[in-house]
Amino acid sequence: MSSLTLLGICGSLRAASWNRMLMLEAARLFDPADFIDANLRLPLYDGDLEALGIPPEVQILADQIRDADAVVIAGPEYNKALSGVLKNALDWVSRVPGGAWRGKPVAIVSAAAGRAGGERSQMTMRHAMTPFRAHVLPGPEVFIAAPEREFDETGRLVNEVPVKLLTELMGDLRAVAAR
Repeated sequence: MSSLTLLGICGSLRAASWNRMLMLEAARLFDPADFIDANLRLPLYDGDLEALGIPPEVQILADQIRDADAVVIAGPEYNKALSGVLKNALDWVSRVPGGAWRGKPVAIVSAAAGRAGGERSQMTMRHAMTPFRAHVLPGPEVFIAAPEREFDETGRLVNEVPVKLLTELMGDLRAVAAR
């Protein structure tokens, strides 16, 4: 069997974000796979801009989603919801013909400074994914609260509970993707 392709989507643009670390940990635990780190530095969705054509960076993202065997989305919680960066990416990809998300195995994880670890961001992300008819895994849910205590200096998770949950989630994602 050839290697699977895992697309990682991080809802934070900050290079050293906790969610980027979590996404990379998820990719490490999903391995072996060809891993692609999606670029969400997209223009803000604007119908006037869309009328000129889908921006190339949006088309690339839609193609990456369509071509991936599985997707892991790591998103922070901003004001009790998914980040604007993630919502903007979803809005743009929804405008690309072809339904890139349809049937795609997707795992959602989050890291947030609050005590719930991004639970509300995951809830709103799951809701936002509904119209795309992706295969969003229901769990195990991975919420990383107080992430400054959960990662070591190399970006690895140090607490055995989230490592166990993330390992199980990535195993489930791999199993669905391999079907």
